[in-house]
Amino acid sequence: MNEREILTNYVYKMVASLMQNGVEDVVISPGSRSTPLAYAFASTKNMSIYRQVDERSAAYFALGIAKAKANPVVLLCTSGTAAANYYPAIVEAKYARVPLIVITADRPHELREVGAPQAINQISLYGERVKWSAEFPIPDEGKMTLPYIERHIARGVSIATTAPFGPVHFNVPFREPLLIDFQEELPKQTFQNSFVGRIAPSEQAEDILTSIINQTKRGFIIVGELALGIDLEQVWAFIRKLKWPVLVESLSNLRTNVPTDCRQYIVSTYDALLRSTIFKQQVVADTVIRFGAQPVSKFLTNFLMETLPTNYIVVDEDPMFRDSTAVSTHFIHATIGEWISRINIDNTVFSEEYLRHWRQSEDLAVKHICSYLEFEQDEGAAVRYLIENLPDKSDLFVSSSMPIRDIDTFLLPTTKDIQVFANRGANGIDGVVSTAIGFSEARKDREMYLLIGDLAFLHDVNALIATRYQHCKINIIVFNNDGGGIFSYLAQSTVKEYYEDLFGTPTALTFSDVAKMYEMEYVGIQEFNEIEKIMEPKNNPLRLIEIFTDRQQNVASHRKLWQHIHEELEQ
Repeated sequence: MNEREILTNYVYKMVASLMQNGVEDVVISPGSRSTPLAYAFASTKNMSIYRQVDERSAAYFALGIAKAKANPVVLLCTSGTAAANYYPAIVEAKYARVPLIVITADRPHELREVGAPQAINQISLYGERVKWSAEFPIPDEGKMTLPYIERHIARGVSIATTAPFGPVHFNVPFREPLLIDFQEELPKQTFQNSFVGRIAPSEQAEDILTSIINQTKRGFIIVGELALGIDLEQVWAFIRKLKWPVLVESLSNLRTNVPTDCRQYIVSTYDALLRSTIFKQQVVADTVIRFGAQPVSKFLTNFLMETLPTNYIVVDEDPMFRDSTAVSTHFIHATIGEWISRINIDNTVFSEEYLRHWRQSEDLAVKHICSYLEFEQDEGAAVRYLIENLPDKSDLFVSSSMPIRDIDTFLLPTTKDIQVFANRGANGIDGVVSTAIGFSEARKDREMYLLIGDLAFLHDVNALIATRYQHCKINIIVFNNDGGGIFSYLAQSTVKEYYEDLFGTPTALTFSDVAKMYEMEYVGIQEFNEIEKIMEPKNNPLRLIEIFTDRQQNVASHRKLWQHIHEELEQ
């Protein structure tokens, strides 16, 4: 075979192996060295191709698709700093447990570290931020080359989709020339399938959990953001069976689509409630069981660290279980599955009075939050209005910092079909717009709303380039308070010197021209009495809604709400 035939067989073998192992989507950024693979992907039927010229945004775009589908997505770029621009999204994928298959094209070995253009050391480029990395061989006629490709791709996809999910990296060197012969049929595979097992607790772990539950008089469940692909019906079945208070973070998606018979157990306002010293003394627990990540609430975290439950059981699919509080007493290595239905809860001594106290306090806080719109005109009121008016089958993607905290405060239990998502692996504000657009591309049957602050929007405004290559649809709601709003709630705000320069960081920028650049429908809301514009019928699948707010007013209004709840709790 000539060089072109060898290269053609090599790249189509890669594509065939990826498809064989369940990969359906690839996000490509243009570049020369990745040409052979880009051609192979683009010419393959039944592979969804997305384009984004900005590699940093492309990586978050792929993250959004993978997060929405709970399925691995390929990222492809050329050599050099293009690959380095993937790094922030790979960090997020690692800590958010999202499966990505990162493919970086590379110069051949003889062009590395000798001053050749667009050549950097890409071996193990992402270090421990990926679950596994592999250097692929130069395309050749070696007997073991294509079998190596098949099996390494099967290994990589299996590793990416074995709990906990995460990114893997393939570095693939190509020599010039880089052109291939297009093929209509993919090569046959000799490796057929890779079956990933499920993680369930041991019989001993189930027995200990059962014993602790049945001996608990005062306890509650915490449900944070859950692993991708979890069947929430199994969680609801466990809640019905246990009948304990359940502190559900907004990202758990247990505050929405709430079954009627489970509503009495759901506590959504725990962050506000646990600001009260008296309330905390009244709800000290013997046992806490946590599923998923630790919720964003600082007051919940502090409560656990202050009260030190006799039993704090963390259920996690990663043996490196998450416990930033250093309070856990038991760890169960498992994914949520059928095993939780086997927990025998027959002889429980649980206090109904304890559940009743949580229920009454939740109702009190919900009353104040529901009336918030009547008295306040800040970002919190806008969030409450948005939540109340979101249509069924809506996805709400939320930026870090204040937006996620406002959702956690103002999203109350509802039977509406709304789902909430965020990038909370590393808790950064970068890549949020890209992730939301990618997410919406994978769920076109649902309406996507993105809630974000002005600085986070500026941080990822290049994400909108993707809308020039795909038929995207998204409603972006930007709270423009001219700076970093969350710092107004932190200790830095008490030091006036340098505060605006270092933390407030006002830019005096508005975004109507950004909307014009990308041919988006633009809605500007200057006064709160115009808030209904958020839900007006739109004339464009791309909509940018800019709501102008005041940082100091936001702080005052939020603190007033917490104070009202606090005062009534302590009467």
